[in-house]
Amino acid sequence: MVVLIFSLSVHESAHAWTSDYFGDDMARLQGRISLNPIVHVDPIGTLLLPALSFFTHAPLFGWAKPTPVNPFRWRNKRVANFWVSIAGVLCNFAIAVIAGVIIRILYSVGIIVISYGGLVPASTDSLIALGAVELLWGFFTLNVILGVFNLIPIPPLDGSKVLQSILPPSFESGFEAIERFGFILLILAMFTGVFGVIFGVVMPIAIRILFIGA
Repeated sequence: MVVLIFSLSVHESAHAWTSDYFGDDMARLQGRISLNPIVHVDPIGTLLLPALSFFTHAPLFGWAKPTPVNPFRWRNKRVANFWVSIAGVLCNFAIAVIAGVIIRILYSVGIIVISYGGLVPASTDSLIALGAVELLWGFFTLNVILGVFNLIPIPPLDGSKVLQSILPPSFESGFEAIERFGFILLILAMFTGVFGVIFGVVMPIAIRILFIGA
């Protein structure tokens, strides 16, 4: 929960900051350029669903309150659309890289080890040490998942806006038509196991890169 809420706050703050950079101050005026989770909390996506996941041991799933933007105020709309859309994803990957570097350093010097398929402190059973390692691992894995998930080109995920800004303007009407069914497509992808297949490929690659040469 701690990792999810912090990571979502960084993600949405990145959207807000980048939109303000390109001339739209709507999110900034609403206080959304902030790591304070209160301004980004969605009662269902940030609190209820993650809590249910925690108590039922279901896969962790959630979202933050969407960052409001006014594209008509952007300078160079297509360029702005690309960077505003991808800003949150880049921040998630940045968090994953930072956590991964710390994990790799601690692993290389023997402070943490791999045991029973997970990471644990090498020389202590302290709950604080165990919690710190689990927190680091959570920052790495969850931000890889958030970054990849948001890059999937299904509205309203960021990947659809990124793709829209790259493709010729003639595709915009098609994207607008798909947006009406975006939530249905997300539900279908979830219940047909599409996301499971994607993460089943991505996570082993990310972990292998993390421990390459180890």
